[in-house]
Amino acid sequence: MTIAAKILGILLILVGIVWILQGINVLPGSFMTGQMQWAVYGAIAVVVGVALFIASRRMGAPR
Repeated sequence: MTIAAKILGILLILVGIVWILQGINVLPGSFMTGQMQWAVYGAIAVVVGVALFIASRRMGAPR
C-alpha cells in the first residue's frame, strides 16, 4: 500500500509540474497552453501529491 501511495504521489507531482508549465505558457503544444486554470490545477495536484507522498512515508514508518 505504501509503495503504491508513494508512486501515485510522485506521479501527481510530475503531472502537476507539467500542467503548471503548460498553464503559464512555458511548455507549448497542448490545448492547456496559456490557460491559467491548468496552472491552478497543476498546483493543486502538486500539493496533493506531496501530501500523499509524506503521508505514505509516515504510514510505512515503524512504531
